[in-house]
Amino acid sequence: MSETKTNYIFILGSIMSGLGKGILTASIGKILKECGYNVTPIKFDGYLNVDCGTMNPLRHGEVFVLDDGTECDMDLGTYERFLNVSLDAKSSMTGGKLFKRIIEKERAGGYLGRDVQFIPHLTNEVKNWIRKTASDTNADFCIVEVGGTVGDLENGYFIEAARQMAGEEKGRVVFIQLTYIPFLLSGEPKTKPTQHSNRLITSLGIHPEIIVCRTDEKLNKEAKEKIALYCNVNLEDIFEDPKLDLVYELPLILEKQNFSANLLKKFGLEPKPPKLEQLTEIIKKIKNAKKEINVAISGKYTSVIDAYASVKEALVHAAYVNGVKVNIEFVDTELLEQQKNAFELLGKYDGIIVPGGFGSRGTEGKIKAIQWARENKIPYLGLCFGMQLMIVEYARNVAGLKNANSTEIDPNTPYPVIDLMPSQLKITEKGATMRLGAWECIIEKDTKAYQAYKQERIFERHRHRYEVNPAFVEKLTSAGLIISGRSPDKEIVEMVEWKEGWGVGTQAHPELKSRLEQPAPLFVEFLKACNERKTQEEQNKQNS
Repeated sequence: MSETKTNYIFILGSIMSGLGKGILTASIGKILKECGYNVTPIKFDGYLNVDCGTMNPLRHGEVFVLDDGTECDMDLGTYERFLNVSLDAKSSMTGGKLFKRIIEKERAGGYLGRDVQFIPHLTNEVKNWIRKTASDTNADFCIVEVGGTVGDLENGYFIEAARQMAGEEKGRVVFIQLTYIPFLLSGEPKTKPTQHSNRLITSLGIHPEIIVCRTDEKLNKEAKEKIALYCNVNLEDIFEDPKLDLVYELPLILEKQNFSANLLKKFGLEPKPPKLEQLTEIIKKIKNAKKEINVAISGKYTSVIDAYASVKEALVHAAYVNGVKVNIEFVDTELLEQQKNAFELLGKYDGIIVPGGFGSRGTEGKIKAIQWARENKIPYLGLCFGMQLMIVEYARNVAGLKNANSTEIDPNTPYPVIDLMPSQLKITEKGATMRLGAWECIIEKDTKAYQAYKQERIFERHRHRYEVNPAFVEKLTSAGLIISGRSPDKEIVEMVEWKEGWGVGTQAHPELKSRLEQPAPLFVEFLKACNERKTQEEQNKQNS
């Protein structure tokens, strides 16, 4: 397909962040994909970091990792989950990447004789990136989410580039504004914030043709008419984005408001009803599940739920396959460290997950949670750091290696069962230097891992510097630990298991590849084990 046939959609915010532009972008992409179009999403973030790899999850939320090793904004995870696709670095654009390109080009002599400026050089770089990404992916629609709020210094040049594209791609660019409608205690909706933010966008030379209203209550016709009047849009181009317990419903909610027909009309295209039957059926299964499974995610970033967004969504995906409803609670591992009796915090859960993480804070609490799960045969899933601490716990309490630890936590431990990878020893920079992206794992047959994946050769995404120390593998396995997965060269331990109960650890992050239509196999088996254990406990109570 020629790049001249690509249609472009820009998703803009308003006067506040956190409204869910990523979910809206993914939902529009889902609708268009089910209409039969090839859709490519791009996320622009104005910060000057080259990527998200060095950002604190407490400030930024989860760092999402793509197959090619790109560390990016969690919104790309939302795109992948909704669209059931695997993206690459082209879909993640940051201010840092753009400025880096400009400076490198200038140093190489790419602008000889010119003073390098925001316009046209930086704006041209933005436009070239968008067009090339659309061309490389043969996109019918390229949907670009503009991070931040309108009026930010960080995204001003990007919005200017989008304005220029609208003039250069006549009839093939549509701007959609996501705004917030607050309600007074009296129940009256207030449209003034929408009017002012729309006026600000218009002052930048951009006219949103569609306005999506984030709202906790249903909008009345009077409020919509006021928005239409003051924002110069058609009444039928104002859509509601209500508060939802299940974000995957948004494509269905939008389509009930005739979204696809109105959007396609903007591009001069005939309406094509999206095939949303599979999504509708999955939503029904999730909503109709009766049996509840309680899962604890035991981590140190529990004050910000977005830090574990992919783990949470992977559990939602796996739950409907098992016909159960999953209740997720975040357990602060620092509280576990202070608790003498782990039962008081962990006794009510049917399964425990220790997710990825870095640093020493909360580590002993995680180890206590792992020990509790192993000794009480509670299903346990360890992800990345959660697998490494599974090794530490087993070494200390089963293999007899007292004070065993990871050298990340204790460089002077007498038993460094987890150590820095040899490939990391000479690395001094932090950004994009870990073992990143999709790596191959060879699974042993007759293991819980093989039962989950049902194949010997898999690829999962990784993000780590440390590994199981090969010097201690024999000691651990002789004590009963099962090594169920290794790298093809057998140098890296990828997966481990307990003999008794259901306990599996993986060096990878399988949650990053979980999709609504294709749940992560390990999460499916984990919840299956939780369900079976709970069923057995209920039967035992009835028989006693």
